[in-house]
Amino acid sequence: MATETGKRLVELSGAELSELLALIGSSDSVELKVTLPTGAHQATISALGLDPLDAQIRQIFFFDTPDLRLNKAGVAVRARRIQGRSGDTVVKLRPVVPDELPDDIRRSPSVAVEVDAMPGGYVCSASMKAKVPNAEVREAIHGLRPLRKLFSKEQRAFLAAHAPEGLGLDDLSVLGPIFVLKLVFDPPELGRRGVAEMWLLPDGSRILEISTKCLPTEAFQVGVETRAYLEGLGLDLSPDPQTKTKTSLEYFASRLAETA
Repeated sequence: MATETGKRLVELSGAELSELLALIGSSDSVELKVTLPTGAHQATISALGLDPLDAQIRQIFFFDTPDLRLNKAGVAVRARRIQGRSGDTVVKLRPVVPDELPDDIRRSPSVAVEVDAMPGGYVCSASMKAKVPNAEVREAIHGLRPLRKLFSKEQRAFLAAHAPEGLGLDDLSVLGPIFVLKLVFDPPELGRRGVAEMWLLPDGSRILEISTKCLPTEAFQVGVETRAYLEGLGLDLSPDPQTKTKTSLEYFASRLAETA
């Protein structure tokens, strides 16, 4: 279901490789991603030729309890405000085994099942997404709209099926905001689109992630080509435990604990 092995692909055991192949074969897409060490951010931006003026501004909010009960249950709830387009909400469950999801969930057009593959690990998730106006997200964050109103009936049912018993949307605290710059780039040497996201937390810390998506049938070829391209630029692709969601949740939960 989910493995953080700390190993490169060639170091996976036969059982780990079989699990990964099964997950990829049953998913809708694969996202290959790497989080760069803080000290390598400027070099990475320069090596990829990224221009921050081309970036799209986003504002992200997670919702959980101060002790992260949802996260511990494998559930993530998020809302985004996005520059120049509608915002959205997501209820994500991970890890999952695609073939074990209920038929109505697996067939839902609102649900995407994806394998995230990173140096040192992989995880399969099921994300149920809905569009929501940016203004409504802002109203909910400021207490002018019930949080549950941001989420569709289908999302609320999905959350209720997997959240700890008795925990509803209006019981959750706001963990955010996170200021995000998203930049799409298309290097001719790679021949496919890449995405760079810089997450900026209120304490000044930064998380830089580089990613690309592909079809399940392309995963291994794209993985090899992308790794070769990034390593050819001199980027450090060692496993980094500072993932976006984990770091953000822990940061805001600690702030809630300080003010409790």
